[in-house]
Amino acid sequence: MLKTEGKNWITDFKVKLTLLYVLQILCISLAIALLFIPIAKYFEVNPISGFSLIFSLVLVVGFIVKKIFKITNSTTAKYLDEHFTQLEESTELLLKPYAELSLLEQLQVNKIVQFFPLQNGFKKPLKRFLISLAVLLLACTILFIIDSSALFNSKIFGNSKSFNTSTKVKENIPAEIKSISIKIAPPAYTNQSVRNQSQFTIKAETGAKVTWLIGTNIAVKKINIIFNNTAIVALKAANNDFTKWSYSKVINQSGFYQLEFDGKKSDLYQIEIIPDLPIAIKIHEPKIHTTIDFGQIPKVNLVCSLTDDYGIKDAYISATLASGKGEGVSFTEKKLLFNVSLAGKKSIKLNKLIDLTALGLKPGDELYFYIKAIDNNGQMSRSDVYLVSIADTAELLSMAGMANGVDLVPEYFRSQRQIIIDTEKLLKEQSSITDQEFKNRSNNLGLDQKLLRLRYGKFLGEESETEIGGEGHADDDGHDHAEIKYGDVQALMDQYAHKHDIAEDATFFEPELKAQLKAVLNEMWGSELRLRTFKLQEALPFEYKALRLLKELQQKSRVYVAKTKLSPVKLKLEKRLSGELDKITQPKSNSTFENKDLGKEDLKLLLAILEQRKSGKSFKYGERELLKSGETQLISAAANQPVSYLAALKSLRKVSIANKVVISDIEIIQKAIKNLIGLEEVQPQKQDVSPSINLSNGYFNYLKNGKE
Repeated sequence: MLKTEGKNWITDFKVKLTLLYVLQILCISLAIALLFIPIAKYFEVNPISGFSLIFSLVLVVGFIVKKIFKITNSTTAKYLDEHFTQLEESTELLLKPYAELSLLEQLQVNKIVQFFPLQNGFKKPLKRFLISLAVLLLACTILFIIDSSALFNSKIFGNSKSFNTSTKVKENIPAEIKSISIKIAPPAYTNQSVRNQSQFTIKAETGAKVTWLIGTNIAVKKINIIFNNTAIVALKAANNDFTKWSYSKVINQSGFYQLEFDGKKSDLYQIEIIPDLPIAIKIHEPKIHTTIDFGQIPKVNLVCSLTDDYGIKDAYISATLASGKGEGVSFTEKKLLFNVSLAGKKSIKLNKLIDLTALGLKPGDELYFYIKAIDNNGQMSRSDVYLVSIADTAELLSMAGMANGVDLVPEYFRSQRQIIIDTEKLLKEQSSITDQEFKNRSNNLGLDQKLLRLRYGKFLGEESETEIGGEGHADDDGHDHAEIKYGDVQALMDQYAHKHDIAEDATFFEPELKAQLKAVLNEMWGSELRLRTFKLQEALPFEYKALRLLKELQQKSRVYVAKTKLSPVKLKLEKRLSGELDKITQPKSNSTFENKDLGKEDLKLLLAILEQRKSGKSFKYGERELLKSGETQLISAAANQPVSYLAALKSLRKVSIANKVVISDIEIIQKAIKNLIGLEEVQPQKQDVSPSINLSNGYFNYLKNGKE
């Protein structure tokens, strides 16, 4: 083979090797993404989105690991040198021009050219590709098994609320029954199809229509269905031989039922209802109370997520605008739409930019809103009420509320307001004064803001300017800032810890009050920075927010008494001054006595009787009356919670008629009875206190040691 043919073979090998690597990565990515589908459906995540995300992620990682985009003729030559020893690590010489090679290199090229084309050059890459292909086939097989598995059909590949009819429940079927078919037609709001099952235990959605189709071996005169041991309904014969019977009923509540064939009763069968849950509403933005300060855009971004088990029909924002003050407050209700088609979606994330100016909000007004959602079944849900207010700058600058306020820092409260007034005045006069005068006055305002900040800092125990905003270290703060030796733990701790008291702990304010004072200082920091850099327009929002926080701080301890309307009782003028006293009677005192729950007392006795039954003792007449009382209470409990108490009711009926003791049935009954009784409050008990002998023993030992 010529040298040029060897170079072409390397180029062709590079292309095929890259293709095998790409196919290998594709197989692995598909396998992992396919296995993610049942996991995504289990957690009610969109399987298509999850599949695409996992596939793309694994594909990118595979390309990075294999360095697909870095495969060149040079890297291919190195690969051949590593896997084929006969090339004597000289493959890269084929890629160089023959004229540039030395005599020794030319001899080496002539030696290795004879080995091209290489035998079994793609053996290892092809083997790895076949392994990845086998992994993909295995993933497809696992996915097919899960898809056809009865264990996952109801929760993963079907609706999370649908009942898996293929899951068999162990039941005692009467001998007269030849066939059983129960058709469950879910209500329209679930958007689910009709399903059939061949067992008596029913699990259906609220409002589902259930139809029983029963076939018997022999002709039966009458078949009844007894619901919750109270309601008795007769089945209709579907043929003249009285061997096929049918009955339909809309199920709205859980319970149990049994069949009765010409007076012979069957076992108890469970009816479990899947409730339709209301829509879950979660608001991510904004906060529950938002204030739009001066300089901020009067818009609020609302981000929320809605989740329902069967589907969302509609959702909107109910907003109430409160404007005015005092007795002149007016309220305006508005309905804001999301302008998004829900179309029965089970989960959706909604966004809405609320323009407060477009709604008519002015400074000092408040907007109260909540989200109302309706599901396919007509159930309504609503979120908590959120509040958005616009700070009223005129109210902040007024002296309203200053009288009889909290005397926290009265002489400084007016200073922040004066800084705002001076800032706005300087902005108006900026065009009529020189630039130097503007900067001087702006800098002076920054100094005033600094002095005010330092004064407020004293209320947080800050002793100097360096302590504001954090624990600062100075050269003369009394700490040794020399180099710390390695291994000296105490010296290392001293480097970051002060030994004197923490400034904030030296104050008498509550933590909430200190946090708000900190927020005031932070706003003053921002105001001072912009005043010092002559950015007065940017400083105003910080000044207004500092003033608002201060005013809220002063109003916090006020006590407001809401006005209530007095509605006096109307007097009957015809009876006034008549002197009739027959309707005036002496006051009576009614005493109430605690009624003990006799049902719980019977259950406690029944527990003791069942414990004796474990040892083989038979039931007496009075004890059988307690069994009937316990059965009545279990019937009532099983009608409401069949999953928890139906098994205990079956066991109690077995124990009542059985001659042989079955301890497992008795334990099931006892567990259910304990759940019915519940936890009882511990009553105070008189304790028997024995006389202490420690004092006498100690005294005796003391005398004994003294004599010795």
